Amino acid sequence: MKKGLITSILALTFSGIQAQTLPPAPRLVVTLAIDQLRTDYMEAFSSLYGEKGFKRLMREAKVFRQAQYAFNSPDRASAIASVYTGTTPSMNGIIAQEWFDTGTLRTAGCVDDPNYMGNYTDENSSPVSLLVSTLPDELKIATRNRALVYAIAPFRDAAILSAGHAADGAFWINETTGKWCGTTYYQDFPWWVNQYNDSRSADFRIKDMVWTPVHAAAQYKYLPEWRTEPFKYFLGNDRINCFRHLISSPFANDEVNMLAGELLDKSTVGQDSITDMLALTYYAGNYNHRPKQECAMELQDTYVRLDRSIATLLEMLEKKVGLHNVLLCVTSTGYVDPDTPDTGLYRIPGSEFHLNRCATLLNMYLMAIYGEGQYVEGYFDRQIYLNHKLIEDKQLDLSDIQEKSAQFLIQFSGVNEVYSAYRLLLGAWSPAGERVRNGYHRKRSGDLIIDVLPGWTIVEEGNPDSRVVRLANIPAPLIILTPGVKAETIRIPVCVNRVAPTLAGVMRIRAPNACTDSALDL
Repeated sequence: MKKGLITSILALTFSGIQAQTLPPAPRLVVTLAIDQLRTDYMEAFSSLYGEKGFKRLMREAKVFRQAQYAFNSPDRASAIASVYTGTTPSMNGIIAQEWFDTGTLRTAGCVDDPNYMGNYTDENSSPVSLLVSTLPDELKIATRNRALVYAIAPFRDAAILSAGHAADGAFWINETTGKWCGTTYYQDFPWWVNQYNDSRSADFRIKDMVWTPVHAAAQYKYLPEWRTEPFKYFLGNDRINCFRHLISSPFANDEVNMLAGELLDKSTVGQDSITDMLALTYYAGNYNHRPKQECAMELQDTYVRLDRSIATLLEMLEKKVGLHNVLLCVTSTGYVDPDTPDTGLYRIPGSEFHLNRCATLLNMYLMAIYGEGQYVEGYFDRQIYLNHKLIEDKQLDLSDIQEKSAQFLIQFSGVNEVYSAYRLLLGAWSPAGERVRNGYHRKRSGDLIIDVLPGWTIVEEGNPDSRVVRLANIPAPLIILTPGVKAETIRIPVCVNRVAPTLAGVMRIRAPNACTDSALDL
């Protein structure tokens, strides 16, 4: 009697386990990072969309309306690195697209690496500055290198950071020639990219690329009173900058789709039971990085064309792999290009903050206290770098100099707060300080980080683009489409750091090695 009862319990237990068998891992994971995509714009322009792009995602996918970055001032590079590593710049090392290199006293790009040559480009690139593992890396490890991983983007930093360390290839558009290029860091340049460059790359078609509105001008809302006429841009007219204009237009997304289609046609990506990964990047910012007041109609049309590009991508994945075999994750970089200063007409408080003047006066102040010397070694992006060698030679206390410098800088007009490296690394915790700390890397960030007041314009010597500080929240969506995930819209904010562990869970692999956040409940 007792033995029969135990047997029955075991039978019920094992049958229950079998009934809860997890669905198979997807054949293909497609991550789509859309540079500067905004939830509010995506929703506001919906009357202009078709049924197969954004509207399809809203009907069939799980949509998180508010995906937030855990650090201040993300840009394209730091945002993409955060998505794929599941952590912040303080751990992954990508604090921005560029930073001041104290070794050379010049700015360095986040994917610059003189040890690797370029394919179809003279740029030397690798992911060496990315200090932790990425989701594609972990997929390669889990499958013993059998998974195929590729990244395609209009921009070099986006392609390499989304590909990670172990990918089969990363491709981006050469700003000078229009060819798809890569780096010798990855495996041999694929034959199908060579073939594409020889016959179908953008340089063969740029002369015929003309951007005009998809809809009649009257259908576009949110326009200034003076803007009633439709625009027309001949992208091939400027021979020197035509491809720079291309990658800052919605046409860049079509170029990404075309190479992705070539990849799916000419390779075995998504064709077997081993999960593969395709990391794509689109662009949804202002044309030629102009202020939105100047190109309100262009921005709306960008979203119309973006909607069509997404529809094309979904159709392509359905045809070549089958959407039932695909996990699609759409993210945003969570920032927008800076706007021009508000004119005096609106009387918004603000002025100009000159970082070079700030650095010069700080050096004079430190000389008055500690004697002759070049105490300020450099400055860049609201950060000031002190001369550590001089301070060491003079046997001075670095933390003391940092704190005195912060106390001096806080007195400048336009300065809201100054964070010293000592304060960030060893000081008391605060919610505001935590976000600054998350974006700070002790070997790449400055000794002093200056928080400038909203409405003030940051002017940097030698940089023609002045930036107006704006701290308003930028709503960025996170969209996940895969079989078995219920379609719904979530309005509670979620942290972008949770994307990597979420996708890793669906893929049955480990999360990246610096990722500590939990997966989202799908």
